[in-house]
Amino acid sequence: MSALLLPTATPGVPGIAADFSNDNPWVYLVKAVLIIVFLLLSVLMALWFERRLVGRMQVRPGPNVHGPFGLFQALADAMKLLMKEDITVRAADKIVYLIAPMISVFCSLMVYAVIPFGPEVRIPFTDFWTPAQLTDFPVAVLYILAVAAIGVYGIVLGGWSSGSTYPLLGGVRSTAQVISYELAMGLALSSVFLLAGTMSTSQIVTNQERIWYALPLLPSFILYVISMIGETNRLPFDLPEAEGELVSGYMTEYSSMKFAWFFLAEYINMLNVSAVATTLFFGGWQAPWPLTEINDGMFNTGWWPVLWFIVKVWLFMFVFVWVRGTLLRFRYDQFMKFGWKVLIPVALAWTSLVAIYQGFSQFSSISNRTFIYFFLGVAVVALVLGFAIPEKKPAPEPVADPEPFDAFADGFPVPPLPGQKLPPSPRAARRAAAATAAATTVIEAAPAADTSTTTEGDPGE
Repeated sequence: MSALLLPTATPGVPGIAADFSNDNPWVYLVKAVLIIVFLLLSVLMALWFERRLVGRMQVRPGPNVHGPFGLFQALADAMKLLMKEDITVRAADKIVYLIAPMISVFCSLMVYAVIPFGPEVRIPFTDFWTPAQLTDFPVAVLYILAVAAIGVYGIVLGGWSSGSTYPLLGGVRSTAQVISYELAMGLALSSVFLLAGTMSTSQIVTNQERIWYALPLLPSFILYVISMIGETNRLPFDLPEAEGELVSGYMTEYSSMKFAWFFLAEYINMLNVSAVATTLFFGGWQAPWPLTEINDGMFNTGWWPVLWFIVKVWLFMFVFVWVRGTLLRFRYDQFMKFGWKVLIPVALAWTSLVAIYQGFSQFSSISNRTFIYFFLGVAVVALVLGFAIPEKKPAPEPVADPEPFDAFADGFPVPPLPGQKLPPSPRAARRAAAATAAATTVIEAAPAADTSTTTEGDPGE
């Protein structure tokens, strides 16, 4: 397997499979415009796709009035956002308040610059050949991670500059979320670098000609899929914009086009992480296995690879919608515990294992089969010891007598916590004393009334 995962000789720049030597500034400009148009049209399609699919999952039709199958509903939604009143919060930091959504959108548009849509293609009606990719360089994946990290500043600054409590909480949550889940994502991608021997996106796709990395790196693939959902603030990880808790999170004080820019950045980021998953784990523009054997791989040439790439991207978009329609939102403590105590340790252990495997494969004479058998043996021993050794439970702490709870200790009434009890109310004590006094009076007066009645009714008088 190691021989299948090593980089191959490439033309042009060393370490890059794509050859951009024929491109000129006009070609780069046309490619950039086509990528932007592709992303904008994909966002409109994603709006319709998500609403329609969630509707089917919830046993309702979804958008079906505007246009065939409701296809024009996304256009109506976009026009509504454009025509709504643009409100600027008086207490906001005006400059940062306006720049924040621009940061999110511009950073989201930059990721596709290094994503390969296909191999070299011929421009129709000409003899000009060019890679179906804007550009590439030896550290392209690091560029993607850097751009994604900068994009979160739009969310953080948008929440902080709004001058309101709920957006601020959403921005702080987003900061913690990105720190947590970008670590797991980076560790999941590092195993791809170790096996591919490169960070060039075009070279990584070329190295997956025989086997897609989702198979030998299945744990990394699963970790990346979980992390990409958390990275894009989607259910069940949409804590920065939790409607039930924060109204709309960091977007609460935004309206009209500024809100639309945040909305646009969210869906473009979904397309970005789907494209990265396709490129690094699903063979990129490579055709599925049965089709690669037809006519000497004719489906991996020409414009066919662009179709396979788009199909794979929308397969991951379906996963986003499927998860949203299936799972519930995490609590914030569950969310952070899952990121720091589950994803990051598992990703770190798996990356270390892949590094050890590559070290043995490259610098020792131990066969891959021997290494795999050794790893399986270690895993079985670890599982046996994990189930055989009883878990040490801490000794129960002595239960102290609860301290008296004073609701007015800080100058204003505070509700009691679980296990605390409020002192008896003075009003209730006065009411109880009055009720007791009234009952005592009735009891003392009752025998005298009975005696007088009996005396008056005596027939012997």
